[in-house]
Amino acid sequence: MSFRESVLQDNLAVFSNVDEFADLRTVVYDGEEYEEVPVVMTQLKEKDRSANVKDHAQGLYLVNAIAHFPADKLGNHIPEKGCKISITDDDDFPHTYYVAQSGCDLGMVRLELEAYDE
Repeated sequence: MSFRESVLQDNLAVFSNVDEFADLRTVVYDGEEYEEVPVVMTQLKEKDRSANVKDHAQGLYLVNAIAHFPADKLGNHIPEKGCKISITDDDDFPHTYYVAQSGCDLGMVRLELEAYDE
């Protein structure tokens, strides 16, 4: 077994394991709903959004998060930058994000996500 194959196996067996790091979530991307996707959400944080001079909306925050999940759980579709994706939280409430960055390496999709929240 090569090092690359070993890392891929570890990603699927440990990092995507719902008893270790991942949570089962429902993901909606490109009109398709994918249930029971093991997703690891990290760096979930809110910060004041930057507003321009003509923007007077108050009370909105920019939410940033990073999501990791096995590529095969979305039919090997890699969400592209600028697309919408919806991921449920622990209470099965869907949150819609925009993909700021995306990539796939060793069978794992990594998405940097952004959303506006009140």
